[in-house]
Amino acid sequence: MKWLTLISFIFLLSSARSRNLQRIARDADHKSPIAHRFNDLKEETFKAVTMITFAQYLQKCSYDGLSKLVKDVVDLAHKCVANEDAPECTKPLPTVFLDEICQVEKLRDSYGDMADCCAKADPERNHCFLSFKVHQPDFIPPYQRPAADVICNEYKDDRVQLLGNFVYTVARRNPFLHAPAILGLAAEYENALKSCCPESDIGACLDAKVQQISVIKERAKMIGVKQQHGCRILEKYGQRTFEANKLARMSQKYPNAPFEELVKMVHDVKDVYKECCEGDMIECVDDWSELVTSMCSKQDVFSSKLKPCCEKPVVERTKCIMEAEFDDKPDNLPSLVEKYIQDKEVCKSYEPNHDAFLSEFVYEYSRRHPEFSTQLILRITKGYETLLDKCCKTDNPADCYGNAVEEANKHVKETQDVVKTNCDLFNTHGEADFLKGLLIRYTKKMPQVSTDTLLEIGKKMTAVGKKCCSLPEEKRMSCSEHYLSIIIEDMCKRQESTPINDQVSQCCSELYSYRRPCFTAMGVDTKFVPPPFDPNMFNFDEKMCSAPPAEREAGQMKLLINLIKRKPQMTEEQIKTIADGFTTMMDKCCKQSNVDECLGEE
Repeated sequence: MKWLTLISFIFLLSSARSRNLQRIARDADHKSPIAHRFNDLKEETFKAVTMITFAQYLQKCSYDGLSKLVKDVVDLAHKCVANEDAPECTKPLPTVFLDEICQVEKLRDSYGDMADCCAKADPERNHCFLSFKVHQPDFIPPYQRPAADVICNEYKDDRVQLLGNFVYTVARRNPFLHAPAILGLAAEYENALKSCCPESDIGACLDAKVQQISVIKERAKMIGVKQQHGCRILEKYGQRTFEANKLARMSQKYPNAPFEELVKMVHDVKDVYKECCEGDMIECVDDWSELVTSMCSKQDVFSSKLKPCCEKPVVERTKCIMEAEFDDKPDNLPSLVEKYIQDKEVCKSYEPNHDAFLSEFVYEYSRRHPEFSTQLILRITKGYETLLDKCCKTDNPADCYGNAVEEANKHVKETQDVVKTNCDLFNTHGEADFLKGLLIRYTKKMPQVSTDTLLEIGKKMTAVGKKCCSLPEEKRMSCSEHYLSIIIEDMCKRQESTPINDQVSQCCSELYSYRRPCFTAMGVDTKFVPPPFDPNMFNFDEKMCSAPPAEREAGQMKLLINLIKRKPQMTEEQIKTIADGFTTMMDKCCKQSNVDECLGEE
């Protein structure tokens, strides 16, 4: 893993520490963290982010209930701005929020064991609270949009309350979504209201925007999942893996930016991400805003594509920058073969500082290959590191590492083949058959997993196919491996508390970038002993004909999973024969007057 230490000693001194030094200097000027952040963000944003923070920790509380807690924190901020020396004003911000939560009456009645977190000391108290956050909780009813005229009157009469309610609604449903993203979504929501409320037919305009608002909700979910995944990488694999992944991605996106600038930016992103992942949303918003402002002040250094983003209001810049296209590659970039393979003195560059050498390799390789996934780039780099570790100990290193290109090409071919095979299947056979194929493969790999969970995993992987296989070819690999890594990481998290089998355990203990190839190569679990036959598992009745199409489809998929669990060694041909027979039976019986009798006979 040492290759993933991406920041060389020189850069640590010259740039990566600069942000920390700035912060230390800045904090020395501010005795009170809460006063400092309140002055930075101004009252409206500070209030909104305070509401987001409480709503993500206390997901069952009403808007009015949380508004009282928000008022307490804002009152304290005013007091501390007036007198930074006051005793309560020197507390770190997370402590201010958690102290407020721990004073909530009857906390245990609503949140049970979460109340025990209050007995812990910081930072353990915060980690304890974070463990009780529930993504997309079922105890919150679906959002019901008020009548169009009501929304517009509320917006006109009390804009702050309406937008406060919006951030509360999004935050409590998406407790891992970082506050800058929620503020960006609120800005989109307000823009929809601004354009519709002056219209003569408000309802029709808002109906046209409903699609946009439902897109906002879906995007909130997706950004939340991505950010939670980023936090998981940081927490589980450490900052080296996180920074390696970010350096590869940013080098692809900003191929004209100097190496030193990207290394510094990656380090700063990691620092801010850490604050966001720890639920420290006030500092998260303030420091993220500073990071984006810094990036916009150097937009010519980073990318020609940033100009339109940097002209937007601050709160809307982040989304725009995240979604901006990759910059064009510089012309005539020299081949890397000469520097990293043909040069007979590679070991002299590598041995004094592995990390600096390999981080520059990640940068140079990534900016030349925007079509590769970051995971593939990390696999290639790890392979190159392993080769140099071995070869630099030999009498003739240059001969030894001369086959590095062939080694790298093996990784490239494996990944390209997986993407091509799956996208060809999806685009040729369609969604339903693609899902069936996935369910067959993954039920054989891990038959111990519950039928519902296997169906859920299959549907998520099919959604990846739908999303990524419709993209231009040069974007498919990056898209596929990114989303598959999220699904696999979720599986591995479940594996920690409920072990599945030895194969899954082995793949989940691999390096982050090697997990997907491990799952792809996983074969049938030969140690699995099928459960005894249970007729209830194959209970056919009239509901299989009368149920809505989606329910009927899910029922058939579950039958397929249960069949394979009982006969995991079945061949594709045998499965196809049974599936065709089942389809024929359903077609025949669903047309009969007595469906149950027909199904019984068949």
